[in-house]
Amino acid sequence: MQKVSVLLFLAWVCFLFYAGIALFTSGFLLTRLELTNYSSCQEPPGPGFLPWGSQGKPGACWMASRFSRVVLVLIDALRFDFAQPQQSHVPGEPPVSLPFLGKLGSLQKLLEIQPHHTRLYRSQVDPPTTTMQRLKALTTGSLPTFIDAGSNFASYAILEDNLIKQLNNAGRRVVFMGDDTWKDLFPGAFSKAFFFSSFNVKDLHTVDNGILEHLYPTMDSGEWDVLIAHFLGVDHCGHKHGPHHPEMAKKLSQMDQVIQGLVERLENDTLLVVAGDHGMTMNGDHGGDSELEVSAALFLYSPTALFSGAPPEEPEVIPQVSLVPTLALLLGLPIPFGNIGEVMAEVFSGGKDSRPDSSALAQALALHLNAQQVSRFLHAYSAATQDLQVKELHRLQNLFSKASADYQRLLQSPHAAEATLQTVITELQQFLRGARAICIESWARFSLVRMAGGAALLAATCFLCLLASQWATSPAFPFRPLLLVPVAWALAGATLYAGLLTTTRLKLDLVVLGAVAAAGSLLPFLWKAWGSWRSKKPLATLLPIPGPVLLLLLIRVATFFSDSFVVAEARATPFLLGSLILLLVVQLHWEGQLLAPKLLTIPRLASSTLTGPPRHSGAYALRLGIGLLLCTRLAALFHRCPEETPACHSSPWLSPLASMVGGPAKNLWYGASVGALVALLVVVRLWLRHYGNLKSPEPPVLFVRWGLPLMALGTAAYWALVSGADEAPPRLRALVAGASVVLPRAVVGLAAAGLMLLLWKPVTVLVEAGTGTPRARTVLTPFSGPPTSQADLDYVVPQIYRHMQEEFRGRLERTKSQGPLTVAACQLGSVYSAAMVTVLTLLAFPLLLLHAERISLVFLLLFLQSFLLLHLLAAGIPITTPGPFAVPWQAVSAWALMATQTFYSTGHQPVFPAIHWHAAFVGFPEGHGSSTWLPALLVGANTFASHLLFAGCPLLLLWPFLCESHGPRKRQQPPGSEAEARVRPEEEEEPLMEMRLRDAPHHFNAALLQLGLKYLFVLGVQILACALAASILRRHLMVWKVFAPKFIFEAIGFIVSSAGLLLGIALVMRVDGAVSSWFKKLVLAQQR
Repeated sequence: MQKVSVLLFLAWVCFLFYAGIALFTSGFLLTRLELTNYSSCQEPPGPGFLPWGSQGKPGACWMASRFSRVVLVLIDALRFDFAQPQQSHVPGEPPVSLPFLGKLGSLQKLLEIQPHHTRLYRSQVDPPTTTMQRLKALTTGSLPTFIDAGSNFASYAILEDNLIKQLNNAGRRVVFMGDDTWKDLFPGAFSKAFFFSSFNVKDLHTVDNGILEHLYPTMDSGEWDVLIAHFLGVDHCGHKHGPHHPEMAKKLSQMDQVIQGLVERLENDTLLVVAGDHGMTMNGDHGGDSELEVSAALFLYSPTALFSGAPPEEPEVIPQVSLVPTLALLLGLPIPFGNIGEVMAEVFSGGKDSRPDSSALAQALALHLNAQQVSRFLHAYSAATQDLQVKELHRLQNLFSKASADYQRLLQSPHAAEATLQTVITELQQFLRGARAICIESWARFSLVRMAGGAALLAATCFLCLLASQWATSPAFPFRPLLLVPVAWALAGATLYAGLLTTTRLKLDLVVLGAVAAAGSLLPFLWKAWGSWRSKKPLATLLPIPGPVLLLLLIRVATFFSDSFVVAEARATPFLLGSLILLLVVQLHWEGQLLAPKLLTIPRLASSTLTGPPRHSGAYALRLGIGLLLCTRLAALFHRCPEETPACHSSPWLSPLASMVGGPAKNLWYGASVGALVALLVVVRLWLRHYGNLKSPEPPVLFVRWGLPLMALGTAAYWALVSGADEAPPRLRALVAGASVVLPRAVVGLAAAGLMLLLWKPVTVLVEAGTGTPRARTVLTPFSGPPTSQADLDYVVPQIYRHMQEEFRGRLERTKSQGPLTVAACQLGSVYSAAMVTVLTLLAFPLLLLHAERISLVFLLLFLQSFLLLHLLAAGIPITTPGPFAVPWQAVSAWALMATQTFYSTGHQPVFPAIHWHAAFVGFPEGHGSSTWLPALLVGANTFASHLLFAGCPLLLLWPFLCESHGPRKRQQPPGSEAEARVRPEEEEEPLMEMRLRDAPHHFNAALLQLGLKYLFVLGVQILACALAASILRRHLMVWKVFAPKFIFEAIGFIVSSAGLLLGIALVMRVDGAVSSWFKKLVLAQQR
């Protein structure tokens, strides 16, 4: 089995998983069809004449315009309770004083003084609560679908009908200032625009100050009809400090002053709209559908009377999309074609002096125009997709026909009874609300065929991993057929599918094409598996996982089907990991394997059997188990509570030091963070020194000696700057800002340089040259001359290695000062694991920069936990020489559980509001311009850092060899050598450790393949369980809040982990190739 073949086989298995994930996702996360139809003044929304009173008036379209101008102030993340007074409290309980309450006092003042001019609404936002999706809803009146959340920071121009387009068609001058997201959504749509970068969530003032610089001069100039100002300070303050920080009070007070200034400048024909696009959680995040996230404030004010009655005691709750048809009719514009919002009827009541009957009639007119527009949209959408429920659509059309007929009768007798007017209004509102409900339900419709196909492909691939992991170590493993035949079948299936599409002239779907190719490549394996099943092999060969491990795996899989367990996974995972650790200790004690790794050596030519006293006892494994449980418990202290558990309090240690108030506490935590960083560096260096991997003068070793301390120094300096940036003197702020850019980039550059050096020369051992008399015992070879094949090289490598070790320890007798050149190597026994540990350490520093400072304590616990687990697993893994080698299922399962536990311990949750967006600005405090891939890469690296670090799972195979008894041991003399032993003192030899893997390269490659398949199986079962849970519970109340985000995070985590696995195995093979080249040169030198 060749090294490249192992990687190709694992890459094929990963492709099968990717195809299954893509196929399931395409059926589960569907997108809404965007119609390209547009409304126009020349085309009424339905049959019949336009409302009386609208013909012949300037600015009239479907309805006469009420206002000539609108000022829309969009305060990002303006939660509804931010607009409440200070003394807002529950009756019977003491008043609650919060920093954000009562800061928008101008709103309350206007509500009290001018009740007929103002209204405050609780705007009900549709999830996802991300800015781009909310802007789409606020301009189109439609509902972005769930999958659109992924493009929140990669906005694209809105193609469907919207308010901005209607304003342009009517010749209105639209001026914008604020969030540059509007630039991507509406390119070239504004007569004048002042865009400011929106992605730097740590910057509270640049965007807001830029708006204030242009806001009042623009208003005074009069060169505008619609003025839009999108402020970001409140949203950024929530992300950086949270809503309860004093900075939030300052930001809201600033917004209150802005509103007061606008009110003073408003003219009678101008409407002021103050709105929040969404809310925020208690932590200041948003993106989900919790009550605080979907509750936003909406405030209307006009210098002229707008409402016929006083505002209610409790603000009315309205859908956010209701603002779109309301603004369109107030400005005399057509309602956007795809709008499904309902007009805010009381806005059309006519003011405080209007009669009740005329007020109700005006509301009926607006509602009927709105209903005609929505009915036209339903007809066009159902004709384009046939996706709406036919029965419910028919019922709504009957309701609309009845309401429309009653409305036409009203037009013929405008002085009808008020009860009749109210009946028509009620019927129209029922139709509009029913239409919105049917659209929401339709846009959550799934493709069951694709979902079932994707789940089946995932299940078949898991079955492939399970059986192939058993076949990999068998000499009769049909490796080449299982690698080449599937490729031929995949090409055949893809060609057949493409030909079928060409014949039928259908559009090529790359997802389906990939799924067909994957399914075709699986057919020969399924045929072979069926043959094995018919041969009635024992069930144990089909289910090789040990019973206890299988039970724990099934428990973990079952938890994905419960929303409560998914929410509590951060607590359940350490429990399962602790149970598995205890199981390992008990099992090792029960089986009597609490010893040094067993050497079951099969004698070969010039080889000897090594024996030695046991090194470990039951107390040793018990100490390892206790240390592991302690690290697991300490890591659990760093937790972030999901929003579904309000009684839980998130760890305060997850927040950055910059958010702390108080110098001594901040300095203490900074010292602890830097101490953990130094401890991590010291532990790794001591480990490398212990195994002799810091003695070589090669560039990678020199970099580990000096480059890693420089990276630690740069990280510590960057933490010091960002934690105290706000406290820096004004004359030093430019220097601090420049260093905040240079330092993280320098650390990343050093890490990249270290990785390049290690890939260039991965053999980190000391090579010494000297003179001396060669030993009388020579290397025995069954060939003459230099080795000509890999088999020849594999035969002599162990003997050469022993010979070099003896040279290094000075056991060769020197007979003269000048003699043949001899070569010695220092500690080749840890060459593979040293390269892997070095790479993981180099990755850890850039990943640590993307997290808050105190996460360095978690990274230190992660490394300690990994070392303890590897030692505990190595205590019970027997080593057979020359093979086969195998990693037990317990080790793989524990490794995967540790990766999940670290994901939660670094402050993450599988929900969109918990994403650490601040990571995108590490090294880029001013943003990324128009680039989206770099911030996405930084945020992804922060989110899935645990998956990247645990890609070093080849250590599970290497560590038992590394733990072979360290130090010289006596060599047993072969029979007949007693005389030689009396003449020469008894010799000692170093343990071969990882060099034993080179004694049987076929078994080495097979073990790497088996390890990769086992790890992919454990991860694949998890993503399969998430897919099944999301499909079975697709109508569950929590599907979009819990199950869908969990599936998305698990799918991306699988992709990251599998890619890391391939790179980790490729690194081991790169080291192995370098060792082979090195030995080949030594053999040639010895032959000369």
